[in-house]
Amino acid sequence: MSGQTRDSVEWRVSSGLIAYPEAVAKMEARARAIAAGDAGEMIWLLEHPPLYSAGTSAKLEDLVDPDRFDVFDSGRGGQYTYHGPGQRVAYVMLDLRKRGRDVSAFVRNLEQWIIDTLAEFDVTAERRCGRVGVWVAHTDGREDKIAAIGIRLKKWVSFHGISINLNPELSHFSGIVPCGINEHGVTSLVALGRTVTMAELDEALARNFEKLFGPVRAED
Repeated sequence: MSGQTRDSVEWRVSSGLIAYPEAVAKMEARARAIAAGDAGEMIWLLEHPPLYSAGTSAKLEDLVDPDRFDVFDSGRGGQYTYHGPGQRVAYVMLDLRKRGRDVSAFVRNLEQWIIDTLAEFDVTAERRCGRVGVWVAHTDGREDKIAAIGIRLKKWVSFHGISINLNPELSHFSGIVPCGINEHGVTSLVALGRTVTMAELDEALARNFEKLFGPVRAED
């Protein structure tokens, strides 16, 4: 990672499982501070306990098993998604006022960040028109989702972000229709036969973030 510079992005990694309401409160407070000019940009990497979150386009019928885990309204774009242990969540608090104010380009860069990161582990991940997230195609024609994207902007500052399936319990996704798409499945790096630690994934995320978004600095 790059050293301390005024314009670098704070890169924070939390250990353990962070409760969703706690994480959202901290993330929203940081986004407000960025918008007010009182704090710098930040990427926050963490894991959550098992839960379902509903985006602004979520349909109640896509919550197949509402009693399985806690369900939270998130305020981000998108539909239902699952978070849980073994999944790397990256909350992305960036100031688009100094990054071009181009939401489409921003989302494409988030997708590319994931694609480039997974390529380091010999996983070919791809975009799909009309399907949010990042996908892996199998030789038999099946396609599975390996990463999700859901962001919100307020005063041109982003929050919420991305999630990558390293080794979550994939059966937990069966309690929802992930992102409203029921004709495709979900997968993970470990399910694809990749032996990857969370620390290795984090290092790859940092390297590839810097290529697209600029330098980062590590914070405890």
